[in-house]
Amino acid sequence: MTFPEIPWRSWNGPLTADLARESGGFGLGQVPARLKPDATTGLICGFCATGCGLTAHLVDGEAVNLTPDPAFPVNLGMACPKGWEALVPLDAPDRATTPWLRNPLTGVMEPVPWTRALEVFVSRMKSVQQKHGPHSIAFLSTGQICTEEMALLGALFKFGMGGLHCDSNTRQCMATAHAAYKQSLGFDAPPYTYADFEESDCLVFVGSNPAVAHPILWQRVLRNRRQPEILVLDPRRTETAMAATLHVPLAPKSDLVLLYGLAAALIHRGAVDRAFIEAHTRGFAEFEVFVQEFTPERVCAEAKISGELFKTLVERIATRARVSYWWTMGVNQGHEATRTAQAIINLALMTGQIGKPGTGANSITGQCNAMGSRIFSNVTNLFGGRDFGNPADRAEVESLLRLPAGIVPTENSWAYDQIVDGIESGAIRGLWVIATNSSHSWIQQSRFNDLLGRLEFLVVQDLYTTTETAQRADLLLPAAGWAEKEGTFINSERRLGLVKRIRRAPGQALSDFHIFRLVAEAWGCSDLLEAWRTPEAVFELLKRLSRGRPCDITGIDGYRAIDALGGIQWPFSQAMREGVLDSASGALLETLPETRVAEIRERRLFADGRFYTADGRAVFHCSTPQPVPEPTDGHYPWVLLTGRGTSSQWHTNTRTSKSAVLRPLYPENCYVEIHPEDAARIGLLPGGRVLVRSRRAELVADACITPIVQPGQVFIPMHYREVNPLIKSVVDPLSRQPSYKFCAVTLEALPPS
Repeated sequence: MTFPEIPWRSWNGPLTADLARESGGFGLGQVPARLKPDATTGLICGFCATGCGLTAHLVDGEAVNLTPDPAFPVNLGMACPKGWEALVPLDAPDRATTPWLRNPLTGVMEPVPWTRALEVFVSRMKSVQQKHGPHSIAFLSTGQICTEEMALLGALFKFGMGGLHCDSNTRQCMATAHAAYKQSLGFDAPPYTYADFEESDCLVFVGSNPAVAHPILWQRVLRNRRQPEILVLDPRRTETAMAATLHVPLAPKSDLVLLYGLAAALIHRGAVDRAFIEAHTRGFAEFEVFVQEFTPERVCAEAKISGELFKTLVERIATRARVSYWWTMGVNQGHEATRTAQAIINLALMTGQIGKPGTGANSITGQCNAMGSRIFSNVTNLFGGRDFGNPADRAEVESLLRLPAGIVPTENSWAYDQIVDGIESGAIRGLWVIATNSSHSWIQQSRFNDLLGRLEFLVVQDLYTTTETAQRADLLLPAAGWAEKEGTFINSERRLGLVKRIRRAPGQALSDFHIFRLVAEAWGCSDLLEAWRTPEAVFELLKRLSRGRPCDITGIDGYRAIDALGGIQWPFSQAMREGVLDSASGALLETLPETRVAEIRERRLFADGRFYTADGRAVFHCSTPQPVPEPTDGHYPWVLLTGRGTSSQWHTNTRTSKSAVLRPLYPENCYVEIHPEDAARIGLLPGGRVLVRSRRAELVADACITPIVQPGQVFIPMHYREVNPLIKSVVDPLSRQPSYKFCAVTLEALPPS
């Protein structure tokens, strides 16, 4: 469906008093008055969770250009291609500039005023609940909007609208890290700072390609002057593997066996910190017995690596003083992902490599605000990492937010895949999709899109009318994007950074925050959310909710402190703040000397050896590795791997495809990497095309014949819409994160087009 073009500055209905109040004038041709007409201001990039600082250059009060901030402690004056081009997607011609409603008679999307859009949203969602029960509506949200917006949405849906089932696309990238950290360390707490990239003697990257996926973090690695070992465990010879001092090209999904074998080998040679284990952990004795069956012979046979290579890997880890372990989607998106992540955590714990410079079991986050989603969205965890099933946690939140007793749900919501299954079973009849393109990104998208047709009401809230999900909407709500609103993001190293409104949102597009406020008003629950009037007011509520929690941010003196200090890592409690101020003679945070600022900017967790479990001890977790759900066979003899294509692409290319600078930096057509031996096996010539078929779907891709992949394996970047229908619908049982990284396929050579 093509949406008719609506001029950006048009207004097709009266600006009601409620709308004027809720929008605050922003999104309707206004920018904050506090920004000087011609000046610069800093803000956080809105793409990945690296959280780079950018400088916006203003003309007539509106940003016209971006440059990386040389003083920001994350990127130190560097930016990847996406950061340089971050303003461009805001000017795309397919921006949603007015609400759109599907005509039930013609099926055509038609522009409507906000008042009509809100009326339809409320009447149809409430109708679904009246017919099918309060939990028959759900939402799927994102790691791309501000923390305050996530929190308001979670409060609105669960406390005001009476809904229960909701999740975000963070489930697709970081649910595994969340589950692993929570079980092992007692809280979802990545322990590191980015300085550890520069202070480690040995960096071990497992299923991680930062040279492409997180290029600024890779630049931090290259700043390391300790001549570190860089060890890469990855089936594919990625850009990071090419630059490594050792590449271990293990068989796909043999990583859990390899990591258990690595633990056994380190124990065998005495390269463990028994004193640390005894004082700060539990479960090691059982783990030590468990891993003894993972002999070098077994590991090498299952991982398909040589004994000499395994021996070298063990030697280099065992003999370095500062070892850090890093993982991303190659681990998180697997069928036994949580145990794999915990196998990495186990290695750090047993060697005492945590809480000290250059160490840690460190997950690198995907989306710009997946960390905010994990802690403060009120989706799968009650605010601040609490538990909906815990009566004391529920009572505490109700007291802190001055909510009526009993209003907090007593059970957890369904995960993303369970919500999708709920649509199939008829349990979910109304769905609200916010700032994510599920019709492209979710596993087995053909099934997902078929199921959307079963809904009685589908609302999509997005920047663009052209996403695959927006095209299926019954109601489309036009949202402002990054840099058209304000709030905070929390990056991989737990740093809160500030987003500012430096551009006008087009037409009638409103920030997600103000859309949620309008929904609350129209629903009739705005009195319940009276204290949630502005993003900064919500930030103050989140501070209150964080008090005494591992993510305590009560010491942050509002947005001004975040802005002045180049971001602040959690935890930063009121007591920590007072300690810094006392040592600086009570100076304002913004005027602290650089040595004091460093105490706020960079803070590793667990330096004292105390973890967030009830007894303060970290826990060893392990279980028997399971076979891949879909092994190769005579009919489907190749393994399909997926991952990031280039540093100029982001997820489904919804935004990066808008840039005339970024588009030429990656192939327009879907392509498949195939080893020369396999190309010869199927008669594929350079410049040819390949039919890639799984048990579920097929696609045609341009061939890239290269030894980057091993024989028997092929690789396709995840950004192309054709890819996900191939993938088998499997989730990790502990994190419920989909396994995107392994499925069996067959190949057929096609003539050049």
